[in-house]
Amino acid sequence: RSGELLIDVTSSLDLYGGGLSAAGANIRNCGDCLAQAGASCRMKTATELVIDELREGADCLREGYGKLNRAVEECQVDEDYVLMEKITNMINPMKASSIFLEDAGAAILTKESVDVIGQHLISCGEALLSLSATIGVLDETNKDCTTSAQRMVYASEQMILAGNELIGGEKKEKPKGKSWIKG
Repeated sequence: RSGELLIDVTSSLDLYGGGLSAAGANIRNCGDCLAQAGASCRMKTATELVIDELREGADCLREGYGKLNRAVEECQVDEDYVLMEKITNMINPMKASSIFLEDAGAAILTKESVDVIGQHLISCGEALLSLSATIGVLDETNKDCTTSAQRMVYASEQMILAGNELIGGEKKEKPKGKSWIKG
């Protein structure tokens, strides 16, 4: 949802169809890949699908930071140096999240420990959190911009939660007896 909202933000910035909206589309596509990977995790025989979706999501983010570089060039042409700096600040977190997501898929492929996979997911979530901060300042007067950043924070929290569950951190206490029925 964050990517979809970022595309909407580009309309108010009069940048629709440029590099920033393309990066938003890449973020949206990555989210779709991650949703599919999560759904595939429920099937014990879907390891290859999960690996493929994680790596495809990483490719979407990799393409997205390439589009951000294009958006920076567009800002230079328009001589909008304030926006150019804001977009430039988005590049490294998006690149880092791409790398960590790719590493998570590669770690599953090479049958590394769940601790290693979990740490890659946590690192990806932390990079997404940094990305959310850069999205939030693109246009502080735009509600869609704020909501896009909030949705990215949620995505980062879920990524970190998934990583923590893999490495065994922050376990919830299981209900005893039949109390699970009430909850």
